[in-house]
Amino acid sequence: MRLRKFGKFPKTWAEVKKLGWKFILAFILFYLIRDTILYIIIPYLIYKGILSG
Repeated sequence: MRLRKFGKFPKTWAEVKKLGWKFILAFILFYLIRDTILYIIIPYLIYKGILSG
């Protein structure tokens, strides 16, 4: 049940405060991974010709 609670995006600042640093860390890691894939890995693979787009 704990994972289910953590998997939901908080709707209020009170929920964000309750989750604390864990939410902030998860938020930063999510965007870091997403942006790395979108803006570094995919363009690199297109440049190298592995992905044709």
